[in-house]
Amino acid sequence: MDAPATPTAQQAATPMSERIRDLTVRYGVIAITIFLLVFFLASEDTFRRSTTLLSVLKYASVTAIGGLGVTTAMVVGGIDLSIGGTAGMAVTISAMTMVIYDQVGWVAIGAVLVSGALVGLLNAFLIVKLRIPDMLATLSMMFVVQGLKLVFVDGQSVSSGMPLPDGSFAVGRFTPDFLAIDNGFVGPLPVPVLILILVTLAAWIFLTRTRWGRVMYAIGANPEATRLAGVSVSRYRALAYVISGLLASVAGLILSSRIGQGDISAGNSLLLDSVAVALVGMSVMGLNLPNAWGTSLGAVMLGILITGLTIAGVPYYAQDVVKGSVLVVALVFSFTLSRKKARYVSAV
Repeated sequence: MDAPATPTAQQAATPMSERIRDLTVRYGVIAITIFLLVFFLASEDTFRRSTTLLSVLKYASVTAIGGLGVTTAMVVGGIDLSIGGTAGMAVTISAMTMVIYDQVGWVAIGAVLVSGALVGLLNAFLIVKLRIPDMLATLSMMFVVQGLKLVFVDGQSVSSGMPLPDGSFAVGRFTPDFLAIDNGFVGPLPVPVLILILVTLAAWIFLTRTRWGRVMYAIGANPEATRLAGVSVSRYRALAYVISGLLASVAGLILSSRIGQGDISAGNSLLLDSVAVALVGMSVMGLNLPNAWGTSLGAVMLGILITGLTIAGVPYYAQDVVKGSVLVVALVFSFTLSRKKARYVSAV
């Protein structure tokens, strides 16, 4: 009887091309992020300033938190396309609460979080109870919330002193405590960066270190087997979409504080970026699974790229081409190379 192959023998038997592919799948996105950072640090003096690096992380915070919402839905085998609309509605609701109704910042924060949870519940109802495919349900909800935010304000942006339908003028304003969400610091860290770190850490712990998170991964892998094991699949799927709605509203709070007014176009571009970084994050360390740290790293990579291109003077209309090209390369690591690796391993 032949003796089992030792790890050294197995490694030697693995073709060099497969070992290179394995390293590429595991560390490709990390390598691209490091390359972009080093490239812009070496080529652009402005990029080397500490304030610029912090600005990159601040820029990435909104996309990353929105991406974490998408990631949570992906964990249970779904997708949430209402992320951008929910964040945009958060901007409008926070502005209405403070500017039109003259309330303090904490009231606006509460109203926004409640609205995000409600959108998540509506998504869950459509998907879990009515059995509408998640992509169609959340796409429809995106149009609903985008329309609602326009109806709420008669299609105009909300700002202090704006005329109201009754002939009066809005007397409220964005309060200092609310504006501190984006402009404040905790020690050397900007508040959005701290929020990003805490949300990412919380998402990682929830998804990988708790029973709820492990069950949600099991549902994403095989919902029928999980149901036969006695798990309430519907309840966990609903929870995923509520969390996604809440995270979208948190991203909207940061965005609202950043622009300082109820811009009706806010959040329109968040969906594509959030989905992109969630997909890119799947390839980090070759996991090929939605995960919190990978999503945040994908957002940081995107932030480095956009900030560097802006500093370098690349026209805005050309930035999408570069951004899309880099994202395509990163996605290759997750969906093409990883599949080839999986086929090779199964064959061995």
